[in-house]
Amino acid sequence: MKTIKLLSLSLIALVTFSACSDDDETPQLINEEEVITTLNVYLTTSGGTEELAFSYRDLDGDGVNPEIKTSTLSANTIYSGRVEFLNELESPAEDITEEVREEAEEHQVFYVPSSALNVTTQYQDLDANGNPIGVDFSLETNASSSGNMTIFLIHEGDKSAEGASEGILSDSVGGETDIQVTFNVTVE
Repeated sequence: MKTIKLLSLSLIALVTFSACSDDDETPQLINEEEVITTLNVYLTTSGGTEELAFSYRDLDGDGVNPEIKTSTLSANTIYSGRVEFLNELESPAEDITEEVREEAEEHQVFYVPSSALNVTTQYQDLDANGNPIGVDFSLETNASSSGNMTIFLIHEGDKSAEGASEGILSDSVGGETDIQVTFNVTVE
């Protein structure tokens, strides 16, 4: 009787384990978030040369004492701009901007000035669906002012959310923030 029970249990175990086979589905690719240690903002005036206007560098990744560089902007001026995202923990530094452009449908840069800062931005690049990316942009200063400009790189946000194509970052955009940096900006 004991042998029959053991055989029965062995048979049940054999059937159970043999019924489980390897999953034939393609494994889901995990898109790990990139490490971004540096954000550079380059601005060019009409007929001028490109200059590094703003820079954020946090090589230890803790956000406690990053190196931040800012420049004073000229009032009533239109600048052509571009942002650069780097991982300087790699040698040579990895240009994350290339990945943002390659995965343009999944990324959007938002430029959010405080109400005290008298500037506006406009997107100058689009993804394959005609939605803004924001790596290339224009920045127009008006009268003298000072305030904060916060730059967000959003991954897998809803580019069709209300206001997103105009650069308005709201909760409805969603997504993950790859990097968020606030610069103190002065316009004279």
